[in-house]
Amino acid sequence: MKTMLLAACVVALLVAAGPAQAAGDAAAGKAKSEQCAVCHGDHGEGVEAPPIAGKAEAELLQAMMEYKSGKRQDAAMKEVMSKLSDQDLADLAAHYAAMK
Repeated sequence: MKTMLLAACVVALLVAAGPAQAAGDAAAGKAKSEQCAVCHGDHGEGVEAPPIAGKAEAELLQAMMEYKSGKRQDAAMKEVMSKLSDQDLADLAAHYAAMK
């Protein structure tokens, strides 16, 4: 019984901590978005790259993390993502997700 209760508490803490770690600051993301705008446009509308404005924050963050890790392949994205911290990526995701 105690083991099940402990396991349930651990799972609950992990679920609660997950979104908090991925929380980005849209204003900080806007300040970091100059390089993104070259291909994705000033408003995330997509110029030489797909549009990203208004997409789900979690989806954007996951995509950027996958480019950074090499799971997704694109030389330009890998180069840009490799220079950014995980917090930078979260901030950028928040910025573009907030766009409509």
